[in-house]
Amino acid sequence: MEPVTETPRDQRPYDLVVLGATGFTGRLTAEYLARHAPDGCRWALAGRNRGRLEEVRTNLTTIDPGLAELPLLEADSANGDSLADLARSTRVVISAVGPYLLYGGPLVAACADAGTDYVDLTGEPEFVDSMYLEHHDRAVATGARIVHACGFDSVPHDLGARFTVLQLPEGQPVTLRGVVRAGGQFSGGTFHSAMNAFSRARQMRGAMQARRKQEDPPAGGRKARAVAGKPHRDRELGYWLLPLPTIDPFVVTRSAAALERYGPDFRYSHYAGFTSLPYVAGTAAGAGVMMVAAQVPPLRKALMSRVKAGDGPSEPRREKSWFTVDFVGQAGGTTLHTRVSGGDPYTESATMLAESGLCLALDDNPTTSGQVTTAVAMGEHLTRRLLDAGIRFDVR
Repeated sequence: MEPVTETPRDQRPYDLVVLGATGFTGRLTAEYLARHAPDGCRWALAGRNRGRLEEVRTNLTTIDPGLAELPLLEADSANGDSLADLARSTRVVISAVGPYLLYGGPLVAACADAGTDYVDLTGEPEFVDSMYLEHHDRAVATGARIVHACGFDSVPHDLGARFTVLQLPEGQPVTLRGVVRAGGQFSGGTFHSAMNAFSRARQMRGAMQARRKQEDPPAGGRKARAVAGKPHRDRELGYWLLPLPTIDPFVVTRSAAALERYGPDFRYSHYAGFTSLPYVAGTAAGAGVMMVAAQVPPLRKALMSRVKAGDGPSEPRREKSWFTVDFVGQAGGTTLHTRVSGGDPYTESATMLAESGLCLALDDNPTTSGQVTTAVAMGEHLTRRLLDAGIRFDVR
């Protein structure tokens, strides 16, 4: 079906619409926008339950009384027409509706058809690869920028890798490792997404392989690879490292494949960092138990029923939480240590997601379209926004 796009993007009613603002991170994102959206920014909340949206809006008026009339739009991931209307009404959609593999696909399709920019919080590789296969070409044709993983997955890693590369000698092969550490508590949405991903290892590999066949290689014979590491002690950082099989290394290497500044041969390894070996063993064992449990449907269902997808750590707990991502890069005989750091990963995810939406809506970014990464779509502008928001990018 040919999309209806009578209204040019710059004449649409809204700059930003947040879909999923009644969920845990969606609420945090709406609260961030209530505090930081610039004057004149036209934004709205969307969801399937107007009553719950009104509750969110009422809470936002405690931050800014002027938001009492913030527009509320009804849209349901199971109703394609409502998503098409939503996509045609705005320049950017911020999606906080997960697990994305279950609920996210129709909205990406609607945005690709309408030429509407899209950002989300997903850390689900199968979803990202499936969306590339199904909607990248259409988004290129309509000019839509589809930018996944705009929260803790994977902004600190993607923009942190870019920040590090820019400090290294140009035109040289680059070897880079990222080491993430965090103090905090998982949300229900993170747990549900992880369990779903663990249960679909075969489908995830299939989507990844299909994408590799369809995706163009880096231009000019350049190479960009994610390299699986092994558990070891990092003498540079002083941490025990455990390879971390998340979406982050794939995002980083896709940025490297697209941007010539990453050098002719870019290799990236991704780890979790621990201060002692027993923590490494305990974490590996816990992850193994979760992966096994995810393969048994009754057990997976029982575990997921004990944790609500919309739940998350309390505000006092979040105030004590933190994250760091250390990078050690080598190129042309130079070794460099950098760090991206911030507060609670969920609070900062809301910051990153909201600023990504604002960046696409308001900043003069590089010309691009289709499914792209944060480094490719927003690079310097998003980094500057996050610095202004209190997230640190440092050379150590």
